[in-house]
Amino acid sequence: MKMFSQAFRPVGSAKVDPVLVALWIAFILLALIWITPFLFIVFTSLKSNSTVMGSSAFMPPTELALDNFVAAWKRGNFSTTAFNGVVITVIKVPLGLFISAMAAYALAKVPMRMNKALFALFLFGTMLPFQVMLAPIFRQVNAFGLINTYPGIILPYLAFGIPYQVFILHGFFSAVPKELSEAARIDGASHFTIFRRIFLPVSLPVLSALLILDFVATWNEFAMALVILQDPKMWTLPLGLMSFQSQFSSDYGELNAAIIMTVLPAAIVYLMFQRYFVAGLTTGAVKE
Repeated sequence: MKMFSQAFRPVGSAKVDPVLVALWIAFILLALIWITPFLFIVFTSLKSNSTVMGSSAFMPPTELALDNFVAAWKRGNFSTTAFNGVVITVIKVPLGLFISAMAAYALAKVPMRMNKALFALFLFGTMLPFQVMLAPIFRQVNAFGLINTYPGIILPYLAFGIPYQVFILHGFFSAVPKELSEAARIDGASHFTIFRRIFLPVSLPVLSALLILDFVATWNEFAMALVILQDPKMWTLPLGLMSFQSQFSSDYGELNAAIIMTVLPAAIVYLMFQRYFVAGLTTGAVKE
């Protein structure tokens, strides 16, 4: 706000910075471009079909058709898909972060001969697009008899999520002064104690940022779930939304209500951890 007030301060009191004004104008235009589709979805979800066809897409609804959400929830069987998404995400995200944090600590602070080679292997995992691995993953999961099961989808999610998280956490742990861990080791603390009492607390902002990114990626993942979860009873919300769209594409109000219900949990998680997310992005940026 201070920057904004400086940019638009009256000319008599101070010189207007044209670059700052141009940046704010560009920022406002960009924000409008991003928010316009969201407004369209919200407004349409609150209108009946007759109202949608007879009014502008960006006009606010005169009467709220809240029944769209109830009808979409029942017709799309979103109670089942939402439950599956919650189970998969709640298991995968914390487990993946814990494994990634332990692996990053071991690679950054535990002296081993193969540290660099192992880290390079994790780094290679971040460069491998999972789309090219869908066929081998399906064959492997099918060989284990895990098609249409929670472990069958959670394990591949972990395999492709952990390398990126290890890469981020390794850089953070490497920047932590080694005197902290060395002093604890002299006092007789084990590596697990050092990890739990020193490195986990100081890495909470980074872990919170990774939690948000991983939650959104897992909650919205579509391609791998489409291949492994073939039974509609095991579908997640993106798969349920795809099926709903193919069946009720002409019910614009209910379709947009279903879209909102699909993205709402990810938005709630972001709002809950927003301050930690910002702290994670700015960690180490300011020195006293």
